[in-house]
Amino acid sequence: MKTSLISKLSILFFLVFIWTFTIQSCDQKSKEAPNVIEKEITIKNEKPEYFLLRPEVEKAYGYSHAVKIGNSIKVSGAVSMDDEGNPTAVGDLAQQMKNCYADLEKVLAHYGCTFNDVVKEDVFTTDMSKFLEAAGYRTEIYKNHFPSGTWLGVKELALPEFMIEIELEVHKSN
Repeated sequence: MKTSLISKLSILFFLVFIWTFTIQSCDQKSKEAPNVIEKEITIKNEKPEYFLLRPEVEKAYGYSHAVKIGNSIKVSGAVSMDDEGNPTAVGDLAQQMKNCYADLEKVLAHYGCTFNDVVKEDVFTTDMSKFLEAAGYRTEIYKNHFPSGTWLGVKELALPEFMIEIELEVHKSN
């Protein structure tokens, strides 16, 4: 019994000693650490700049076609429609895609950008096989490099006539 009590006390004393030594060692290291100069970071309060390509249509559906904050521009999905919001090129995915890119080019031009400034492109289509057949057209759009992005096959888009929707993220260089 006595031996067991002495063993337990010895272990307890040893653990307390190690713990005390560790704390003193950490305190000493933090005192020896070189002075670190803290740098103040200021973040500009950048006001969003909204752009409506077709104001009446976009107001009716409740969205803005694009918003710019700082050097970042988010462009809502473009679909093949006329200025009144009616679907165009119904049943022709390749032409709908060209119409989308024509609208996206207008949005980019508004902000002084081109497709070279696009960093992400997401394509939503109701017919992936037809999109893949027409996807080569993108080489006429992206002449220097392709952006990152995702191609998604979806069940439906906002209106049943829409076969493709393309949205962008843009980084405008200074």
